[in-house]
Amino acid sequence: MFLSILEVESELLPEIALVCGDPRRAAVIAQKLDNAKELAFAREYRTFVGEYNGVQIAVVSHGVGSPGAVICFEELIKGGVKTIIRVGTAGSYSADHPAGSLVVSTATVRAEGLTHQLVPDGFPAVADGDVVQALYESATELGGIVKKGITITLDVFFKGVIEFPHKLYKQAGVLAVEMEIAALYVVAVLRGIRAGAIVAIDGYADSDLAAEYNPHTDVVAQAVEREINAALNAAVKLASTK
Repeated sequence: MFLSILEVESELLPEIALVCGDPRRAAVIAQKLDNAKELAFAREYRTFVGEYNGVQIAVVSHGVGSPGAVICFEELIKGGVKTIIRVGTAGSYSADHPAGSLVVSTATVRAEGLTHQLVPDGFPAVADGDVVQALYESATELGGIVKKGITITLDVFFKGVIEFPHKLYKQAGVLAVEMEIAALYVVAVLRGIRAGAIVAIDGYADSDLAAEYNPHTDVVAQAVEREINAALNAAVKLASTK
């Protein structure tokens, strides 16, 4: 089968895929693989395959936002992928996990628009338990601040005239804000695959804590490096529990 959006032959894809927003990050992850090969670079979708500790892994970028990302997820699933791990960045709601921390998303608030066109409003967006456990164990083994809990997925990045109720979600225990996890979790449940996500904190979403946003710091780069290694190690663990 030829995946027309990713522009990849499905027989070249393994059963485990790491996905990220930035095509450049996909290339960075792929550098950690043995026998890495770039299969395609179509629009925001850049696809690599290779091996990590003997496990076949795909690395694919999905761009920014749920509508474009879900196209990537759907095509990977059509291509035979059974486990998808998102490796991304997010804004924090708490001083307890500042820039440089890692968060493993156990579930996410569906505050974006895409999933409301796929499932009813009350439908949950929940990670696979085995993926969460593998990510959390792998991340904690690498040190640094690691949290696991609920995240929130939004469509909006810059403020408009409508004020989003960040403080209410913070009070309810949400840890961090990003833009694609809800799409991944809902589609994973609908299509019967495993999914999870780990994000590196690159700033604050809480206006009471907010400073000038700069995701290009050494501390964020180090966190991204840790989350990549954690996701790869988790993939190896998950390969034995298909």
